[in-house]
Amino acid sequence: MEFLEVSAKTVEEAITKACIDLGQSSDQLEIQVITEGSTGFLGIGSKPAVIQVRKKEPEVPEEKIPEAVIEETAEPKENKRETKNEQKKTQKPAKQKQERKKEQPAGEPEETEENPVFREKKEEIPERTNEEIVMMKAAASQFLESVFKAMDLPVDITMEYEKETGSLNVDFAGEDMGILIGKRGQTLDSLQYLVSLVVNKDQKNYVRVKLDTEDYRKRRKDTLENLAKNIASKVKRTQKPVSLEAMNPYERRIIHSALQNNRSVETYSEGNEPYRHVVVVPKKNR
Repeated sequence: MEFLEVSAKTVEEAITKACIDLGQSSDQLEIQVITEGSTGFLGIGSKPAVIQVRKKEPEVPEEKIPEAVIEETAEPKENKRETKNEQKKTQKPAKQKQERKKEQPAGEPEETEENPVFREKKEEIPERTNEEIVMMKAAASQFLESVFKAMDLPVDITMEYEKETGSLNVDFAGEDMGILIGKRGQTLDSLQYLVSLVVNKDQKNYVRVKLDTEDYRKRRKDTLENLAKNIASKVKRTQKPVSLEAMNPYERRIIHSALQNNRSVETYSEGNEPYRHVVVVPKKNR
């Protein structure tokens, strides 16, 4: 298959667009980045990102031993058939339970159908004194400044504690914030995890930490919601399941939430971290 050229504002948006056009997850595509693209100054002189993609060639399956040879050395067919049936009865429910297990943050109570993970939880936000807020901001600021100093990267840091959600929102500004975002936000997510550890070290109640720059979180959320809708339309049209690329728990929840009220499709996750991904399947008539 020849390479298909795709362009978008960013490389990750171009990859997402290619996945939709070819109906494949990114790990099933051969991707070559032609240009990274740039935002320019205040939108002037911006250049789109350009990539070339094509489907990977299917791997040649290993030669299998003929079933007749296996049966000659194995137990009698009747016993074998009974054993297989017994294994299916015991293994199938466990497998389905594992594959369709709803996403939930670590350390939180298990979700049920009556209390789905996608629904916003009503939880008590602990009241924090001004002194506690100042201390958590100072801890986060000291850690981040040491990291950026080691990277020799000038960054303006803005922090705000949101009492309604009990979260510390941190925003970065600078010339080249793409370095902090990383591929599909992986660098930003890792930095957020580290800051969370630092902030919560001396806290009695857990503090949510949210890191963002150049409005990346909202842009990524919009991209994933559009991807979910496009994939849902394809699954409805073809009546065939589609596996998305591997995502972190937060991004998988965005996909699940975007399609939870869709009448034509349903979603579940399968695989193990860090390769766990969402599968969109046609909804069965009940």
